[in-house]
Amino acid sequence: MIRMRVDAHKPQRARTIGLTFVFLWFLLGGIAHFAATRLEMRIVPPYIPWPHATVLVSGLLELLGAAGLILKATRRAAGLGLFALTIAVTPANLYMMQNAAMFDVPYWVLVMRLVLQAGLLFLIAWSTSVPDSPWVLPSRRDVRTTSESL
Repeated sequence: MIRMRVDAHKPQRARTIGLTFVFLWFLLGGIAHFAATRLEMRIVPPYIPWPHATVLVSGLLELLGAAGLILKATRRAAGLGLFALTIAVTPANLYMMQNAAMFDVPYWVLVMRLVLQAGLLFLIAWSTSVPDSPWVLPSRRDVRTTSESL
Protein backbone atom coordinates (compact mmCIF):
# COMPACT_ATOMS: atom_id res chain seq x y z
CA MET A 1 0.00 0.00 0.00
CA ILE A 2 1.29 3.44 -0.94
CA ARG A 3 0.45 6.44 1.25
CA MET A 4 0.34 9.89 -0.24
CA ARG A 5 -0.27 13.05 1.69
CA VAL A 6 -2.48 15.64 0.06
CA ASP A 7 -1.08 19.17 0.26
CA ALA A 8 -3.01 20.75 3.15
CA HIS A 9 -2.87 24.21 1.58
CA LYS A 10 -4.47 23.39 -1.78
CA PRO A 11 -8.08 23.08 -0.54
CA GLN A 12 -7.73 26.30 1.47
CA ARG A 13 -6.21 28.10 -1.51
CA ALA A 14 -9.06 26.92 -3.75
CA ARG A 15 -11.58 28.04 -1.17
CA THR A 16 -9.94 31.47 -0.96
CA ILE A 17 -10.06 31.82 -4.74
CA GLY A 18 -13.75 30.84 -4.69
CA LEU A 19 -14.46 33.32 -1.91
CA THR A 20 -12.65 36.07 -3.82
CA PHE A 21 -14.72 35.32 -6.92
CA VAL A 22 -17.97 35.45 -4.91
CA PHE A 23 -16.87 38.72 -3.26
CA LEU A 24 -16.04 40.38 -6.60
CA TRP A 25 -19.20 39.04 -8.25
CA PHE A 26 -21.46 40.65 -5.66
CA LEU A 27 -19.37 43.79 -5.20
CA LEU A 28 -19.43 44.56 -8.91
CA GLY A 29 -23.04 43.41 -9.26
CA GLY A 30 -24.10 45.60 -6.35
CA ILE A 31 -22.33 48.61 -7.84
CA ALA A 32 -24.03 47.93 -11.19
CA HIS A 33 -27.44 48.18 -9.51
CA PHE A 34 -26.65 51.81 -8.65
CA ALA A 35 -24.53 52.75 -11.68
CA ALA A 36 -26.96 51.28 -14.24
CA THR A 37 -30.27 51.33 -12.36
CA ARG A 38 -32.42 51.86 -15.47
CA LEU A 39 -30.75 48.96 -17.26
CA GLU A 40 -31.17 46.69 -14.23
CA MET A 41 -34.85 47.71 -13.94
CA ARG A 42 -35.53 46.33 -17.43
CA ILE A 43 -35.07 42.75 -16.26
CA VAL A 44 -37.42 43.02 -13.29
CA PRO A 45 -40.51 41.00 -14.23
CA PRO A 46 -43.69 43.10 -14.54
CA TYR A 47 -45.40 41.14 -11.74
CA ILE A 48 -42.83 42.37 -9.20
CA PRO A 49 -43.93 45.73 -7.79
CA TRP A 50 -41.69 48.79 -7.48
CA PRO A 51 -38.91 47.83 -9.90
CA HIS A 52 -36.78 50.87 -8.99
CA ALA A 53 -36.85 50.06 -5.29
CA THR A 54 -36.36 46.36 -6.05
CA VAL A 55 -33.16 47.08 -7.98
CA LEU A 56 -31.81 49.43 -5.32
CA VAL A 57 -32.61 47.10 -2.42
CA SER A 58 -31.14 44.07 -4.17
CA GLY A 59 -28.03 46.10 -5.04
CA LEU A 60 -27.66 47.18 -1.42
CA LEU A 61 -28.06 43.56 -0.27
CA GLU A 62 -25.38 42.47 -2.74
CA LEU A 63 -22.98 45.12 -1.39
CA LEU A 64 -23.75 44.22 2.24
CA GLY A 65 -23.27 40.54 1.43
CA ALA A 66 -19.93 41.21 -0.24
CA ALA A 67 -18.81 43.27 2.77
CA GLY A 68 -19.92 40.48 5.09
CA LEU A 69 -17.63 38.04 3.30
CA ILE A 70 -14.55 39.95 4.41
CA LEU A 71 -14.68 38.99 8.10
CA LYS A 72 -14.71 35.37 9.23
CA ALA A 73 -17.19 36.29 11.97
CA THR A 74 -19.81 37.37 9.42
CA ARG A 75 -18.82 35.21 6.44
CA ARG A 76 -21.29 32.36 7.02
CA ALA A 77 -24.25 34.69 7.56
CA ALA A 78 -23.25 36.68 4.47
CA GLY A 79 -23.00 33.45 2.50
CA LEU A 80 -26.47 32.38 3.56
CA GLY A 81 -27.84 35.80 2.65
CA LEU A 82 -26.15 35.83 -0.75
CA PHE A 83 -27.35 32.29 -1.44
CA ALA A 84 -30.94 33.35 -0.64
CA LEU A 85 -30.55 36.54 -2.69
CA THR A 86 -29.29 34.55 -5.68
CA ILE A 87 -32.39 32.36 -5.47
CA ALA A 88 -34.58 35.45 -5.06
CA VAL A 89 -33.31 37.07 -8.29
CA THR A 90 -33.89 33.93 -10.34
CA PRO A 91 -37.31 35.18 -11.55
CA ALA A 92 -35.53 38.12 -13.21
CA ASN A 93 -33.15 35.75 -14.98
CA LEU A 94 -36.05 33.54 -16.09
CA TYR A 95 -38.02 36.59 -17.28
CA MET A 96 -35.03 37.73 -19.30
CA MET A 97 -34.63 34.26 -20.82
CA GLN A 98 -38.34 34.05 -21.69
CA ASN A 99 -38.16 37.47 -23.36
CA ALA A 100 -34.71 37.29 -24.94
CA ALA A 101 -35.73 39.38 -27.95
CA MET A 102 -36.45 42.35 -25.66
CA PHE A 103 -32.88 42.32 -24.39
CA ASP A 104 -30.89 41.72 -27.58
CA VAL A 105 -29.03 38.85 -25.94
CA PRO A 106 -28.73 35.43 -27.60
CA TYR A 107 -31.02 32.86 -26.02
CA TRP A 108 -28.18 30.39 -25.43
CA VAL A 109 -26.33 33.01 -23.36
CA LEU A 110 -29.36 33.36 -21.10
CA VAL A 111 -29.64 29.59 -20.74
CA MET A 112 -25.95 29.40 -19.82
CA ARG A 113 -26.55 32.17 -17.30
CA LEU A 114 -28.94 29.88 -15.41
CA VAL A 115 -26.44 27.02 -15.54
CA LEU A 116 -23.71 29.34 -14.24
CA GLN A 117 -26.08 30.53 -11.53
CA ALA A 118 -26.27 26.96 -10.24
CA GLY A 119 -22.47 26.92 -10.14
CA LEU A 120 -22.49 30.25 -8.32
CA LEU A 121 -24.85 28.83 -5.70
CA PHE A 122 -22.48 25.92 -5.11
CA LEU A 123 -19.50 28.28 -4.92
CA ILE A 124 -21.26 30.51 -2.39
CA ALA A 125 -22.20 27.52 -0.22
CA TRP A 126 -18.76 25.93 -0.42
CA SER A 127 -16.58 29.02 -0.01
CA THR A 128 -18.55 30.45 2.93
CA SER A 129 -19.20 27.22 4.81
CA VAL A 130 -17.88 26.49 8.26
CA PRO A 131 -15.33 23.76 9.03
CA ASP A 132 -16.74 20.23 9.37
CA SER A 133 -19.54 21.14 6.97
CA PRO A 134 -20.24 18.70 4.13
CA TRP A 135 -19.44 21.54 1.70
CA VAL A 136 -15.86 21.93 2.93
CA LEU A 137 -13.01 19.96 1.48
CA PRO A 138 -10.89 18.43 4.24
CA SER A 139 -7.81 20.50 4.97
CA ARG A 140 -5.62 17.49 5.63
CA ARG A 141 -6.13 13.86 4.86
CA ASP A 142 -4.25 10.77 3.90
CA VAL A 143 -5.11 9.24 0.60
CA ARG A 144 -4.54 5.52 0.52
CA THR A 145 -4.22 3.82 -2.77
CA THR A 146 -3.00 0.47 -3.87
CA SER A 147 -0.32 0.12 -6.45
CA GLU A 148 -2.95 -1.21 -8.91
CA SER A 149 -4.87 2.09 -8.83
CA LEU A 150 -1.80 4.12 -9.68
